[in-house]
Amino acid sequence: MTADHSRAPVLEALAEYRREGRLAFTPPGHKQARGADPAVREVLGDAVFLGDVLATGGLDDRLTRGRVLQRAQELMADAVHAEHTFFSTCGSSLSVKAAMLAVAGPHEKLLIGRDAHKSVVSGLILSGIEPVWVEPRWDAGRHLAHPPSAAGFERAFAAHPDAKGALVTSPTPYGASADLRAVAEVCHRRSRPLIVDEAWGAHLPFHPDLPSWAMDAGADICVTSIHKMGSGLEQGSVFHLQGDLVPPKLLGMRADLLGTTSPSALIFAGLDGWRRQMALRGREIMGATLDLAAEVRAAVEEIDGLHVDGRADYCGPGRADDFDPLPVVIDLDGLGISGFQAADWLRERRGVVAHLTDHRRIGAQITHGDDRETTRELLSALKDLAAAAPGLGPAPEVAVPSPSGLRMEQVMLPRDAFFGPTEDVPLDRAAGRVAAEMITPYPPGIPAVLPGERLTDPVLRYLRSGLAAGMYLPDPSDPDLRTVRVVAGDGGSGTTEE
Repeated sequence: MTADHSRAPVLEALAEYRREGRLAFTPPGHKQARGADPAVREVLGDAVFLGDVLATGGLDDRLTRGRVLQRAQELMADAVHAEHTFFSTCGSSLSVKAAMLAVAGPHEKLLIGRDAHKSVVSGLILSGIEPVWVEPRWDAGRHLAHPPSAAGFERAFAAHPDAKGALVTSPTPYGASADLRAVAEVCHRRSRPLIVDEAWGAHLPFHPDLPSWAMDAGADICVTSIHKMGSGLEQGSVFHLQGDLVPPKLLGMRADLLGTTSPSALIFAGLDGWRRQMALRGREIMGATLDLAAEVRAAVEEIDGLHVDGRADYCGPGRADDFDPLPVVIDLDGLGISGFQAADWLRERRGVVAHLTDHRRIGAQITHGDDRETTRELLSALKDLAAAAPGLGPAPEVAVPSPSGLRMEQVMLPRDAFFGPTEDVPLDRAAGRVAAEMITPYPPGIPAVLPGERLTDPVLRYLRSGLAAGMYLPDPSDPDLRTVRVVAGDGGSGTTEE
């Protein structure tokens, strides 16, 4: 039976709920905005509250006989060539954990690219899975990590044939992509599933000029954040499944273990609407977006001191396999300022908010929500930034280690290090100790330090100098990095916590 992508089951159910004027004596307690604070209603608008209803007993009846959510998920799966789709209202942070738990269990091995997001590390801590880290392909000159190669996963499986599967992040927040077909073949020769964290790839299925997306490349599970590059609301995520290496019911059980029992109908509606929008007009929409991004890239390249990272910068031997041009990543090395300085200046002086920021780059994410009016403002602000750069002072030095200096030995399971006895030690005495916490420059959210890794001076110097230069570190127990939380009983002294 051909799927009817003009339908939007969640949106239709919300419209019916309003049309019938149902009077709910259930949560949410605001009762269709009537009980909400007037100031909140003024800022948010009543539409937010009118769309905030129970999924079971609201969108659908108490036995879900209308199959509202199931029908919406089936349409999403059809739109992106998956066999099964699951909606998540807890972001891809939940989705990737559910995928990991469906593939491996406590003390079982999972091959993982070391450029994984902190949500993957959180999944390791919660599950007790043993990570086998696969090295990214490092661009030492640009201080960038690209996804690991298929050969890297091949070597890791040869060294750890008992690994239950593999997880790769593609595309990265910078737009670098892996050869997913080759990685999937490495896994499937061993009858092992491949999980792809494709949080930044919601748009990929809808235009042939974009990198191949995970389901078309043969991956078993794909996690996608619709709120990042799509039209979904924040926290709107989907994960897709195909093949017979991971049972759908098992994946559903793992997701149920982690997910909320009070999912947001608003987020479901955003996912449903995005699928309809893309299924009906995706190629046209994404084609226009690619054209717009190409114009922006060319215009930025004309501004003195700015360079737009492109395919030639990212792809080639020892680097990424493919490239998504929509994350417009701008290298500021020619201006002599940091991405932290640039992002702060753009927000404070021009009201323009950059996405990625690191010691030498900012990212300006172009999506189908942009047009020539928004990009004109961006380009004007960047020209002003280039003119103002000499007055911002030189970029504070960030001691970025060599690729080998970034790598630390994993000597304990992340779960054991995180939940075991710990102590806080001064930063200058932390080298050689085993970390008991994550320390993650954000964005893009790739941890520099993982629980269970033995700390080294180069990484500690990088974090100390980065913090001083404006790096955002949201997760260490001491946000000023005067101390670091380490495993107790490993030498040194500090304040012990059980």
